[in-house]
Amino acid sequence: MKIVVLDGYTENPGDISWGPLEKLGEVAVYDRTSYVESDLIAERIGDAEVAVTNKTPISAATMDKCPNLKAIAVLATGYNVVDYEYAKGKGIPVMNVPVYGTDNVSQFAVSLLLEVCSHIGEHSRSVHAGEWASNDDWCYWHYPMIEVSGKTAGIIGLGRIGVNTAKILRAMNVNVIAYDAFQSEAGKAVAEYVELDELLSKSDFIFLHCPLFPSTQGIINKDNIAKMKDGVILINNSRGPLVVEQDLADALNSGKVAAAAVDVVSTEPIKEDNVLLTTKNCIITPHISWATKEARERIMQTTADNIEAFAKGTPANVVNG
Repeated sequence: MKIVVLDGYTENPGDISWGPLEKLGEVAVYDRTSYVESDLIAERIGDAEVAVTNKTPISAATMDKCPNLKAIAVLATGYNVVDYEYAKGKGIPVMNVPVYGTDNVSQFAVSLLLEVCSHIGEHSRSVHAGEWASNDDWCYWHYPMIEVSGKTAGIIGLGRIGVNTAKILRAMNVNVIAYDAFQSEAGKAVAEYVELDELLSKSDFIFLHCPLFPSTQGIINKDNIAKMKDGVILINNSRGPLVVEQDLADALNSGKVAAAAVDVVSTEPIKEDNVLLTTKNCIITPHISWATKEARERIMQTTADNIEAFAKGTPANVVNG
């Protein structure tokens, strides 16, 4: 079996092994493949039976140019880069990795909150720049220090990641409320379900852990921001388009939202003119909540398991079945 990995670098920049895939057949790995050169994508897939992609799009036209293509494996949970409905019509299963980074993403979400509340990185930089050594006092701080204990966190989207984030917050003596269109027993065990407007009005911290659907796109907008507490803190390491970025920027600059920390933006990589880059009190990280070595090893193994199951006639984690 011939397998082509179109954009393997973010999954494996060299610190893990492609061994789980190499056990299954002949593997060609490209670090990157241009997202806009469809002819190059088809050329690189060539006569491979399995194409592996992370963010490189596989369109209907690309599939038509690759008649030997039998399966597509996505090195992620999201699979919108593939025309999966067209693939279904051609009998090509599209397989994803549904669970691999629950602990990572929750850890990162709470880390973003703690960075906003304590500004550890900024204070470390000031010490290394000599400011403590030359200071008249035995300590100093450049930002208000915020204690999270006793505050209320609102989580929009209480799936696996939301539930895990709630568990961490509760261990820090944070009251947790949540809004989700679908309630679960696991969610009820860690949070109080409320309506969205109640969550917006009561939360000191708001975490976005919901998928990107038409119903959630732009859920953080000027109208919903107006319903929030003054001085609320927003954390988003789910999907960038959940936020209307200009509305958030306006709220940050006015002080309505005290701070935001985001690991995702509307267009990635971030554009140089993204309004959040010049907005007050906004921490931005480059979509790395998922990227621990442990999580990437799980992605690798699950992808290999998916392809092996396909080879045996029973493809796993099929999103277009």
